[in-house]
Amino acid sequence: MPSVRKSYDEELLQLDTLLARMGHEAGAAIESALTALRNDDIELARSVVARDSQIDAGEHEIEHRCLQLLLRQQPVASDLRKVSTALKMVTDVERIGDQASDIAELVLHLHAKSTDAVGVLEDILKMGDDVLKMVKRSIAAYVQVDLAVAAEVIAHDDVIDASFARISSEIAQYIAAHPTEAETALDLFMATKYLERLGDHAVNVAEWVEFLKTGVHKSRKIV
Repeated sequence: MPSVRKSYDEELLQLDTLLARMGHEAGAAIESALTALRNDDIELARSVVARDSQIDAGEHEIEHRCLQLLLRQQPVASDLRKVSTALKMVTDVERIGDQASDIAELVLHLHAKSTDAVGVLEDILKMGDDVLKMVKRSIAAYVQVDLAVAAEVIAHDDVIDASFARISSEIAQYIAAHPTEAETALDLFMATKYLERLGDHAVNVAEWVEFLKTGVHKSRKIV
């Protein structure tokens, strides 16, 4: 039986590795999408969209491994937390990849349009840098099972929400004053909305890290 347990532990470690790798790929997709937005880089934006299928494939592989781990051996409580955390986290990480791809799609739509006139691009890019740090730190919190880092990620979401509210208000004012240029402004609003959602997914990952360590999720004891 010890050899069975050893094999099981090795597979749990492989699951960690796969999930961390997928998280890093999703973070890299955000970084590339923001660079494409900053530089109006069409080829880079297209590469982000194309790579999204790799993140999707990673989700399917991790889900498959989780189900195998649940079925292969009667898991103890810590195993259940590890596997259920992975099952929940992988959905958020996949959505992070989706949102990065959505931002890249907007770059393709915004190409050759004047985004400077709206006056919010630099603020959006700064918000994007903040969100990227949140995502990276949430993945680091998972890898290190670090509750302090997870808590920092959760707390920082207030900063992202405030940025979203401020930038959205500025865009609304611009549209009211320049209704004929609403399309570009609305595209920039959507970029801001995708970033706000990315922050939410980073928070979700951090909350699952708390569950992994404590068995408590959103103040409720689960296992």
